[in-house]
Amino acid sequence: MLANYVRLILFAVGLLVGVQVPGFVDQYAKRVSAHQIEATVNFRGFQETADKYFNGDVEALITHHAGSDDLAFKDEGRTIRTIYDRVKMLTAELAALRGPLIAQIFHVATGANRDILAETRTEYAYTVPLSPAAIASGVVIGTVLALSLEGLVQGIFYLLRPRRRHPAHAAHGR
Repeated sequence: MLANYVRLILFAVGLLVGVQVPGFVDQYAKRVSAHQIEATVNFRGFQETADKYFNGDVEALITHHAGSDDLAFKDEGRTIRTIYDRVKMLTAELAALRGPLIAQIFHVATGANRDILAETRTEYAYTVPLSPAAIASGVVIGTVLALSLEGLVQGIFYLLRPRRRHPAHAAHGR
């Protein structure tokens, strides 16, 4: 009887954690989007310069800066590179978050930007959304957690149960 309550408690905990997953992924995606917008705005002037003098080729602009004898101009080339790389990384991160929810969850769990993920974790606002995705996620995670514990407990009991010798085996052993 106690095992049934433990199983129910684990299912409930899994359900509550599971309904948070789509909301967490959504908050992460919104942070990535905000960072991408900010980086793009910061990069706009450099892109305009690349458009004007290098047919839009930012790499040519960076190479031009890097090849300069003027140290300030050379340093600016490193700044352009840093912002440009950030814009590209954030744009790729947004692209990874455009697929189905399961792909988004997998990406956040395995390939998310660590800084933005930590930021999201720190600022995460817990909610109990009742969207179909949140409910499905909660039920799946709750069920997996409950079944995992059930399987673990059953496996332990199986390994620890006393073994009885069958009478047929006992007769052959004489």
